[in-house]
Amino acid sequence: MPAFDVAAVRRDFPILGTSVRGRPLVYLDNAATSQKPLAVIRRLERYYAQENANVHRGVHLLSEQATAAYESARGTVAAFLGLKDARGCVFVRGATEGINLVAESWGRAHLRAGDEILLTHLEHHANIVPWQVAAERAGARVVVAPVTPRGEVDLPAFRSLLSPRTRIAAFSHVSNALGTVNPAAEMTRLAKAAGAAVLIDGCQAAAHFKVDVPALGCDFYVFSGHKTFGPTGIGVLWGRPELLDAMPPYQSGGDMIRKVDFAGTTFREAPERFEAGTPDISGAIGLAAALDYFMPLQAAAHAHEQELLAAATERLKGVKGLTIVGQAPEKVAVLSFTLEGAHPHDVGTLLDADGVAIRTGHHCCMPLMKSFGLAGTARASFAFYNTLEEVEVLARSLERVRKMTA
Repeated sequence: MPAFDVAAVRRDFPILGTSVRGRPLVYLDNAATSQKPLAVIRRLERYYAQENANVHRGVHLLSEQATAAYESARGTVAAFLGLKDARGCVFVRGATEGINLVAESWGRAHLRAGDEILLTHLEHHANIVPWQVAAERAGARVVVAPVTPRGEVDLPAFRSLLSPRTRIAAFSHVSNALGTVNPAAEMTRLAKAAGAAVLIDGCQAAAHFKVDVPALGCDFYVFSGHKTFGPTGIGVLWGRPELLDAMPPYQSGGDMIRKVDFAGTTFREAPERFEAGTPDISGAIGLAAALDYFMPLQAAAHAHEQELLAAATERLKGVKGLTIVGQAPEKVAVLSFTLEGAHPHDVGTLLDADGVAIRTGHHCCMPLMKSFGLAGTARASFAFYNTLEEVEVLARSLERVRKMTA
């Protein structure tokens, strides 16, 4: 594998050359949202300057060009997920909408009183609340698999909670709060053997390593564009086409219909069935540009991130009073931690004074934080454009914070 040229990569991300409070920006909040390369910025500019039109409806040249670019983006997403067929790829506003779509539409068709929905304590609120709503509507029950002290899903407990009542298991591929990489293929195999459907929240996985949906064996997979170097407001729900075709529409309106009559309406198949109204055309095109930029870098980028994770873990262990939360053996480059004597929000504010951007709080994982007896943590999350020098800046800034708050 050729050496990863992080300096060349950084030149593709103009925001990384800016300053914050008079200091060079050290952006370590990538799990919340990633930065965007010039390839995405320029593609969005070209679309709005030269191609802007509505899709699927027009017979004029601009509409044909916009439609071709939009549908080509769907093909790019399919390739990114290791799929040969793009028909199961539905453009949504983000992973949150994708999960809500499945919980509402699939849930309405399949969940009944007495059924169970299996989650884990690692889940983001976006993969908890929609299932609570669906369960309450159907008279079903949410069951939760615990995590170990290292921040891994307790796999024996997960297995034991599966039963003939389990209709769906929904879990994250990677924990946004701890960086833990779940054994998603094995969890899927166990759930499918019990007769359950499977949804995987891939938000944190998609930006870090190759996702192979066929190898995972799941029924639904979701991810968000803005965490994968693309625009905000766009995301993808992949579902098995035969499942999507059998699900009732999530929203209704133009472009998702085959025929409308006051006596009744017939709907199109997936993916159009779930893309009512004018979609986020530029978002889909921008996401495709992001994935086209990222895919050739994936293997080398992941190796670089693992080097950053190892270096940051070792360096932060040397900061007095700092405790890393979540020490699973398989992680992406995310470090969640507490600092003795300092509230996480204070840590984040003081780091910001040094130009270091991190995330603080419960990370939309309140049940997980509660299971660790914490109100929240500070979280540094790395991307492939971060550097070993930035790891050192983070550590020195934390040492300064420690002295100020001791």
